[in-house]
Amino acid sequence: MNRRGRFRLYAGAALVAGLLLRLWFVAHLARVAGDSLVYGELAKNWLQSGIYGFGHETTSAGAIVVRPTLIRLPGYPLFLAACFRLFGVENYRAVLYVQVAADLLTCWLASALAGRLFGGRAALVVLWLAALCPFTANYAATPLTETLVLTTIALAFYGFARWQQAGARFNRWLWVTCAALAYSLLLRPEQSLLAVAVVPAMLWAALAMPGRRMGVLRSTAPVWVAALCVLLPLVPWTARNWHTFGVFEPLAPRSASDPGDPQFHGFNRWYRTWAIEFASTDLTYWNYDGNRMEIAKLPARAFALGCLAPGGVVPESLPLYAPTAALFDDYNQQTAASWPVDDRFDQLARRRIRASPICYYAALPIARVLNMMFRPRVELMPIPDTWWKSPTPPRQTAFAAAYAALNLAYFLLAFAGLLAWRRRGWAGFGALAGAMAAAVALRLLLLLTLDNSEPRYTLELFPVFLVWAGALFASPSARPATWAGIAAEQSG
Repeated sequence: MNRRGRFRLYAGAALVAGLLLRLWFVAHLARVAGDSLVYGELAKNWLQSGIYGFGHETTSAGAIVVRPTLIRLPGYPLFLAACFRLFGVENYRAVLYVQVAADLLTCWLASALAGRLFGGRAALVVLWLAALCPFTANYAATPLTETLVLTTIALAFYGFARWQQAGARFNRWLWVTCAALAYSLLLRPEQSLLAVAVVPAMLWAALAMPGRRMGVLRSTAPVWVAALCVLLPLVPWTARNWHTFGVFEPLAPRSASDPGDPQFHGFNRWYRTWAIEFASTDLTYWNYDGNRMEIAKLPARAFALGCLAPGGVVPESLPLYAPTAALFDDYNQQTAASWPVDDRFDQLARRRIRASPICYYAALPIARVLNMMFRPRVELMPIPDTWWKSPTPPRQTAFAAAYAALNLAYFLLAFAGLLAWRRRGWAGFGALAGAMAAAVALRLLLLLTLDNSEPRYTLELFPVFLVWAGALFASPSARPATWAGIAAEQSG
């Protein structure tokens, strides 16, 4: 077998291995809960009643009354509605299989882009790294936006590279990039940052094209048209929100609440004065306004006037333990948010912020982002959030630690690859490199503003990281022009 045949064999083996890994997750760790059911209800109601909203059963006739909502963008419910139409309403198993295919497409796109930038050897390594990445594969087994967002990110950067290679003019790759950016924006509101990173880089690439003697406006016309097309899908959504609710809302509100719903901010502000770990998100943040909150689940620093509590101190001896315990007792009598309770949380928050503003505005946000990036990505597995503490079985603790080490390895490969790419002078793709770096930086800056630490918010870094890692395995020969050329390179 020649080198070309071996390349195709190894690439096929990588995709088969990736398929088996994702099917294993679907078979053993599929999860349909929380936000998945929110998206599912929106899709079902949209499909059956034509109303984008939540259904409530009336007490008189037993009919379902659907209340319109704008708390979620329509991109993922649209995907679910299409799957429900094809495979049956609430057939989430079929949805997961479609997501498996989408995730494998993401692997291929990252590999193909790495091949264009760094050659066939890099394409093959990136394909294996992507196919066997358990962190992205795990999310294919739960109906959430993450899998499709990863696909749109990979497609946007791949389309960008193809568009630049084709001369940065009006061509099909311009529309592919535009469609990827537009649908990514419909999936999650923060994906507007992807367009913010990519569109200026496309302008840069258009202006830097060699031999271009037309004016600035004509050179950049394709980019301006693409930028307009990215925003077009938001027009009917914005018009619908204005007509239905009387508000200008082109995306989705950060508070995840509809117009007229009460806005409680005191608890969130208090939570940000001490929270770091995902365990706090799961055990406290998500329980507010609906479930009991246990004061024993709070770390000692939640009662101190600073980022950290003194070592070995008893929580009950800290200055804010008594008012916090009294507040929890009052909340747990109703397990519902109210203005008096929320105001008391706000008073606690103000006291803590005055005592240590640097902690609130800098140290804790950075700590939360680091936790999102580097904690073991086992949040979808039957492993305790506090995986490092007893009574977690030692085997689960060891597995979580190994998962954290594997996650760190992907990060190290990515940043080592970025440095290697820079040493190569970006290989003619400086605009693309700038867009990818900007997408990562903007996302990390956004995460600094979030209340809750969730590792899934950093999954969107992986399509970029996988491509960057490919630079460490760059082929010495010239980069191929097509995927077929990557295989042909191996026979040369």
